[in-house]
Amino acid sequence: MTNENLPSNENLPPSENHPSDEIGLPVLLRHARNTYGMAMRKALAEAGYDDIPGNGLYVIGGLALDRSDIPLSQLIRELRISKQAAGQLVDTLVTRGYLERAMDKDDRRKLTVTLTERGRAAAETQSTARAKVDADLLAAVGEDDVKRTRRTLAVLIDMCHGPECQPEEDR
Repeated sequence: MTNENLPSNENLPPSENHPSDEIGLPVLLRHARNTYGMAMRKALAEAGYDDIPGNGLYVIGGLALDRSDIPLSQLIRELRISKQAAGQLVDTLVTRGYLERAMDKDDRRKLTVTLTERGRAAAETQSTARAKVDADLLAAVGEDDVKRTRRTLAVLIDMCHGPECQPEEDR
């Protein structure tokens, strides 16, 4: 299923049944994520940042939001990928000039990663593209629906607390 094949909510009163009501939430979530991902990738490519690997959007966007050094171990946990894959991703982002890696100021056994100037510029491009999708969504469904969706997704995320929600290597 592609985003074009998903039913539109255009001009549909909120009380009416909608064809998307029959589609599983995981499918809808995946396609919604793709809408953001494709918009961000397009904007980044147009701005000359077409060499960011798959999970690189998450890393760059996350670091831009935090505005501080993040321990590499925390980054690996949040990505929910193997330590080897996370290390390769960070190496790629460092090599391509998006990240700097350094020893933690408080604990020399830990590494931290921070955005470079190129990384901050890519993050800004990514943020602008995300904001455009947000604005289009707001225009299509209204503020109440967007707030309700955010609350619903936050509850869904909070439902996963126990060890079953941790990557196997962290258990």
